[in-house]
Amino acid sequence: MIEALSYDFIQNALIAGILVSIASGIIGSLIVVNRMVFLAGGIAHTSYGGIGIAIFLGIPIFLGASLFAVVSALIIASITLNHRDRVDTFIGLMWAIGMAVGVVFIDLTDGYKGDLMSYLFGSILSVSSNDLYYMALLLISTILIVTLRYREILSVSYDSEYAQLRGINVRFYYTLILILSALTVVVAMKVVGLILVIALLTIPIYIAEKLSDSLYKMMILSGLFSSIFTILGLIVSYIYNVSSGASIILISAFCLSLFLLYQKYIID
Repeated sequence: MIEALSYDFIQNALIAGILVSIASGIIGSLIVVNRMVFLAGGIAHTSYGGIGIAIFLGIPIFLGASLFAVVSALIIASITLNHRDRVDTFIGLMWAIGMAVGVVFIDLTDGYKGDLMSYLFGSILSVSSNDLYYMALLLISTILIVTLRYREILSVSYDSEYAQLRGINVRFYYTLILILSALTVVVAMKVVGLILVIALLTIPIYIAEKLSDSLYKMMILSGLFSSIFTILGLIVSYIYNVSSGASIILISAFCLSLFLLYQKYIID
């Protein structure tokens, strides 16, 4: 594996994996404590429509997917805030429509012969320098927003009614969390694909949650665990020549299993 580090695409993959892992740890923690896992899954699959439109228009994939994901997040935020009794129906509908839009626009693209599986299951080895800039910008923005507005986000995440009584704009911060989740989902798709992205946003977070006594600590541990799982997944992928995205998730699941066994038989 050491000799592989001399290749630019391996270096880019490692940097991308760490950037996305830290972002996923931060946003994944917010997704879990706000009980948004299903919503994030809906955004992930809906954003496939943005991929199809981007390919059809010939614009950067990240740009098309990000814009589509943000619009989806705004719609989902409005639905969940105003029609809570119909959330499952609307999310399922947007999920299906987004995927369908993506497929149709890709079919309409003349001469397109790209590998659609890379968007479904990830293609971290194809990360470019421009992709890294986008990922770094997202991570820096996420850290700044969460750091500067930590108290408000913490209040909204754990007790939205109390936060509202304190004069905090719950609707704004709830929507902000969903938008950050949407953008994180888009970059995470490059690492593990939209099919597996929810696992990346939940498995490390579950372990970190059990070891944390604060949201801040949970975010740090989530980013650390996610980075370790990603690096180990890349090593396994390189050694056995298998899909990197699937390897990362399987390593994460294996480590989760070890943690659960540790909890059950060692701690108890």
